[in-house]
Amino acid sequence: MTDKLIEIGWAILQVVFMMAPYLLLGFAIAGVLSLFFTPAWVSRHLGRRGLWQVVKAALIGVPLPLCSCGVLPLAFSLRKSGAGKGATVSFLASTPQTGVDSIFLTYSLLGPVIALLRIIAAFVSGIFAGLLTDWVCRNEEEPEMREETSSCCCNKGSCSGEETPKAIKEHTVWSRTSWMHAFQQGFVVLPRDMARPLLVGVLVAGLVSALVPEGLLATYIPPGPMGYLLALLIGIPMYVCSASSVPIAALLIQAGVSPGAAMVFMIAGPATNSAAVITLWREIGQRGTLAYLVAISGVAILFGYILDSFLTVAIKSAPILHHHAASEAAQIPIWQWGSAVIFLILLVPGLFKLQSKATK
Repeated sequence: MTDKLIEIGWAILQVVFMMAPYLLLGFAIAGVLSLFFTPAWVSRHLGRRGLWQVVKAALIGVPLPLCSCGVLPLAFSLRKSGAGKGATVSFLASTPQTGVDSIFLTYSLLGPVIALLRIIAAFVSGIFAGLLTDWVCRNEEEPEMREETSSCCCNKGSCSGEETPKAIKEHTVWSRTSWMHAFQQGFVVLPRDMARPLLVGVLVAGLVSALVPEGLLATYIPPGPMGYLLALLIGIPMYVCSASSVPIAALLIQAGVSPGAAMVFMIAGPATNSAAVITLWREIGQRGTLAYLVAISGVAILFGYILDSFLTVAIKSAPILHHHAASEAAQIPIWQWGSAVIFLILLVPGLFKLQSKATK
């Protein structure tokens, strides 16, 4: 029993060791990005209609570290600023799937090929969702926009993206105040917002890694279309942020689920959840919401197929699939131990719902 507990604890620590340095780097870059990509800036540059706005919305959304509920108020502030449904939906589709934090995390656990594929999928799904929404809603009249758009499904008042543009004070980028704001965003607000779902993902990944034999789920979740559809059915209604979806996807692969099905989950899970779909239905309408879900599902299945058919070699070298015995703990570099300790400390406020005064 003691040996099994040690094995479980070490499996969880391994996940933390692998992800901590990359997530800390992602937090730092996310903080710097917050100086430039404020809600006011996004609203100013995307507050119009047209094809270029759809493409630009997807491009801007990819690096922003916002959860699938935190992005809702910011996206619908674009609507109030005059953005078309296509640009709004494009931003909604691309933003929660990735972010600099989850990109580095994907690289650390699943390797560079899957990390790059995830970025491309977020960008493509944003454009496809935006263009499809504009097409199906082309004959609809634009309603008068409401002031209140949604309530967040994660910690109320704590989602990184739920501040309105007017709540942001413009500062010179190189001023001390701006860099204090960047530090708060990167190392206070962002870790706090993702703490609970991310740690759940880490704990589940560690437990499954230690207790579930490799390949066990292969007989229950077949590769191909059935596996993709099952991943969609799981991912669409549930709330999972882009970062927490990575360790869950890694454990699914280790347990025998096809890499493509895991990719489908990493795309559909963060991009959709029941609360976001209900809000989208109210703000964009029935046709726009269905177009959004069709676009996300189609792109997810497409990229799952691409991964399974052409890029399976990328999975064989995935770092999380190479485990080491607990006796090798002494060989872990001191900087990796330090990164893990700092990372866990940063998550503490989010675990106990400690509110910060930082704003997006």
